[in-house]
Amino acid sequence: MAQSTILLVDDEKEIIDLLEIYLKNEGYRLLRASNGIEALSVLQKEDVDLIVLDIMMPKMDGIEACLKIREQKHMPIIMLSAKSQDMDKILGLSTGADDYVSKPFNPLELVARIKSQLRRYTRLNVQRPNKEHELEIDELTINTATHEVKLDGRDIKLTPREFAILELLARHRGTVWSIEKIYETVWKEAYFDSDNTVMVHIRKIREKIEENPRKPKFIKTVWGVGYKVE
Repeated sequence: MAQSTILLVDDEKEIIDLLEIYLKNEGYRLLRASNGIEALSVLQKEDVDLIVLDIMMPKMDGIEACLKIREQKHMPIIMLSAKSQDMDKILGLSTGADDYVSKPFNPLELVARIKSQLRRYTRLNVQRPNKEHELEIDELTINTATHEVKLDGRDIKLTPREFAILELLARHRGTVWSIEKIYETVWKEAYFDSDNTVMVHIRKIREKIEENPRKPKFIKTVWGVGYKVE
């Protein structure tokens, strides 16, 4: 826990200075920002475990910053508010913050809340390993980093080309890919009308991942157009 990195975002330097005293004493690594724009910039360069985010700030306030952070990041966010009506506002907006603290606050109470949020976040991360490279379609899991495919936890062996076709369709769920487009994307060469290579590969993939290849669940045929994963 002592190695966790905390980003403090507040335009009041006195508050950040006060928090730094308490948090450094706990062994945390601290980063600073004075508005939402600076906070987003820091997050592009640094790995942050928790954010303390004030609401009322110039350039970009905490509510807008929280919404933008939540588009990509999932670390705990504790929001600070000087007004009770602001608290009502952020609760109503469901910005994605994990906790809310009213100013003026007791620094020891905020430190305790930070510890609690970090414990919860660490526990969840241990229970749920990073799935950044995984594509999931119901019980089918495709790991694009290791090129592993699992069906209900069972390993499915695909050739490199079979894997490339499955990954292509899974990455663009709902999009219909023509045979020509699949061939040119995976094989990286011009397609000839008489070539049934893609159809053969699709058939082999279905034989490996579908319970009934004649009534496929994962790779659907759109007659006269191509294939898609729903």
